[in-house]
Order: sequence, then C-alpha cells, then structure tokens
Amino acid sequence: MGRPFGIPVYVSWTWFIVAAFITWTFGPQVLDRLPGLDTVAAYAVAFVFAVLLYVSVLLHELAHSVLAKWFGLPVRRITLYLLGGVSEIEQEPPTPGKEFLVAAAGPVLSLGLGGLGLLADIFVVNGGGIAEVLVWQLWVANLIVGVFNLLPGLPLDGGRMLRAGVWKLTSNPGSGTVAAAWGGRGLAVLLVALPIAMSLMSGQEVDFGNLVWPLVLASFIWLGATQSLRMARIRARIPQVNARALARRAIPVTAETPLSEALRRAAESRAGAIVVVDHEGRPVAIVHEAAVQATPEHRRPWVDVGSMAKALEPSLVLAADLEGEPLIDAMREAPAGEYLLVERGGEIYGVLATADVNRVFSGV
Repeated sequence: MGRPFGIPVYVSWTWFIVAAFITWTFGPQVLDRLPGLDTVAAYAVAFVFAVLLYVSVLLHELAHSVLAKWFGLPVRRITLYLLGGVSEIEQEPPTPGKEFLVAAAGPVLSLGLGGLGLLADIFVVNGGGIAEVLVWQLWVANLIVGVFNLLPGLPLDGGRMLRAGVWKLTSNPGSGTVAAAWGGRGLAVLLVALPIAMSLMSGQEVDFGNLVWPLVLASFIWLGATQSLRMARIRARIPQVNARALARRAIPVTAETPLSEALRRAAESRAGAIVVVDHEGRPVAIVHEAAVQATPEHRRPWVDVGSMAKALEPSLVLAADLEGEPLIDAMREAPAGEYLLVERGGEIYGVLATADVNRVFSGV
C-alpha cells in the first residue's frame, strides 16, 4: 500500500473480513444517531469508520517501526490483518530500555490520538452530524486500543514492556520473555472467564454470542504467548550452537571421483562429509548429503561426486570459530544444507550440516 518512512505496508485479505464486520455492526448505530441518513449512507459512514480505524492501527504500528529504525533495528514490513497490525522488526532491541521504548511507542500514540479526538469532539465537531459520529467513535476506539495493548502479557505491547522490566531486573531477556508470556496466557484465560463469571454472579444466563470476540482475542493472545515461550526455549539453546563442536570431518576429493569411491574413502577416514577440491587442492564445492542418499547404491560407481556437489559461494564458507548468535545469523543470511568451515588461515576444518544444528533445537 506504500512505503512510509521507507517501511513497506501490506494489507492482508483478512482485513476485508473485519472491515465488513465493522460496517455491518456499526451501520445500525449510525442510523440511530443520525436518523436523517438513509440506510446506504449510514453503512457508507460505517465503512469510512472501518478504514479510519485501520489508519489509526497503521499509525500505531508506524510508531513502533519508526522508533525501531531510529535505534538502528531493521524493519521488514508492517502488515494490517484481521486483529489489527504487526510490525516485523528483524532484530530484538539490544537493551531493555530500548525494548521498553519501542513497545511503548504504539500505545502512547494510540492514547494520544484518543486524546486529540476527545478534544476535537468537545471543541471542534460538537454540533452533531457525520463528523462528530466518526470522531467520537475513533477517539473511543483509539482509547480502547491503547489501554488494551498496555495489558501486561505477550504478544501485546504491555507484555513487551513487562519483558523489558524483568529483563532489566534479572539481566536475562529469556526470563523476561517467560514472565511476559505467562502473563499473556493469564490474560487469555481472564478474557473468557471474566464475562462468564460476571454473568453467573448477576444471575443471568451466559450469552455465548457475546463470547465470540473474547474467544477470538483470547485465542490470539494464547497462541502468541505460546509462540513466545517456544522462542525463549530456542534462544536459550543458541549458546550451545558451536561450529567446531558440530562440524563433521571432511575428506577432499576431485570432481571426477566416482561417488562410490568417495564414500569408501569417507568411511575409511570416519568422515561425515565430502568436499570437492580442484587439482591444486582448493575447495570448490560440497557434496550434498541429500543428493547422495537419493542415489541408488548400484548407480554410485557410475556417478561422479561433481554432479552431487553444490558450488561454494563465499556465503557458504564460514569461520570455524563461529558460535551462538553470530553463527545463526551467518546461516540465516545464506540458507543451505551444508557449509564449509575454515580456519583463519584458510585451511579446511570440516563441514557444518544444517541438520546437525537443527538437532540442537529438536524437541523445543
């Protein structure tokens, strides 16, 4: 839809569902408040409100993203979808203070829009009409969005603020994530349990029709909190990822070597990988393990290793002493099945298989 501040903005097809729902539910309210309008005009006003509401959501997300960019964090895009919007910030803020500020920017902007709308409702458009109906509904909606997002549980902004606070107290971002994620799960339960409890305490029957949106929001929050817990467990294992410890011993062979012979040499040397070298001994490719496994044994004497290998691009050659986050980042920049590990002097250390790295995180 555009690139404000250089950030691509996308609108999911699910937005049209919620726009239709808002138009359908808000249209009768417009008719009640503006009886002079006909039905078509009332629903047109309701649709305009749906659009303006999502403009407010976009501004909320832009507040997060612009501040993140100001802190030097790359922002991939903003997407508006069924339940609001999401800013895809590619890196976590490096400090709890920056995490708190980036998280707080959205609710602060929503509350600011709510305050401006209230002032406009009192002093500018207080004579009635379409403008007052839209302004009143927008400032109330922005107030609700701002307050709701301040609730202390992931994936809400308040959850990220809570995460930043626990991170600051414990010096451990993982502990902050776990605390905020469980806060999110608690909020999800309360969103459903509270209206049921209030109905029962007042002696009324539970209207399950009124539980649709609480259930939708609770599901969104529960799933987001669960995903955050999973990511926290993954991040806790990242320090265990060490290129040297996970490397497979590799044997060098030339491209015209039969696959069966290369595998025989690898078995003799107890090597787990094969590197193709030129006639001067320089590595030029890595034999792809999946391609080897897909080759029937009776064909292996007639297939040379060069046809099973992937050429070594610079991004597929990694330093053998990489570990933790820098190693994960290097692999993320150039996704592949295998990487050549080299010493600082350029000597071959071994081959790092993505499957071996994935096993560190298996069961998370």
